[in-house]
Amino acid sequence: TEIQNLPLFGYGIKGFTLSLIETAMRISQYRVSARQIEQIIQIGKSMLQYPVELLPEVETTLNRLTPHYRLILATKGDLLDQERKLQRSGISHFFHHIEVMSEKNAAAYQHLLAHLDVQPHEFAMVGNSLKSDILPTLEIGAIAFHVPYHVDWVHERVESFSAPEGRCFTCQHIGEVADHLHVA
Repeated sequence: TEIQNLPLFGYGIKGFTLSLIETAMRISQYRVSARQIEQIIQIGKSMLQYPVELLPEVETTLNRLTPHYRLILATKGDLLDQERKLQRSGISHFFHHIEVMSEKNAAAYQHLLAHLDVQPHEFAMVGNSLKSDILPTLEIGAIAFHVPYHVDWVHERVESFSAPEGRCFTCQHIGEVADHLHVA
């Protein structure tokens, strides 16, 4: 249900919550009670208020990169939710620009780079999703650092991937990005 609703609701907890309600209606043959709908809404609200926990080495790496690079945060999802998460994370001050995209594909990255007056060969993407972070940026000619995470969403999985030599690097943790760039 959630995957089918992505074109209408986009990414994020609000769309997920609406998809949960739709699923509850369907599997209950439309007998789900108002109280049960309220419980689903409360689950969504609690997810929106969940504390932000940075992965190890994120803040240290941002500190290392900031003096040498203009950092851009490109994410997808609900604007209000992403802004709230970024504010709670305490790392927004590291970023020169923050872009919340409805989809992360080659066209969206090209649009972002044009807006920032950056050429693809001047851009490096760091991300955990092959589908949304790595493949589209490689497609436009940028460099990519893939930092896999042990939990992923089936929607973001890629069946097979062959990294282009010298333009795509896999890192075990985000700190390796700064190491690879020889940043002190």
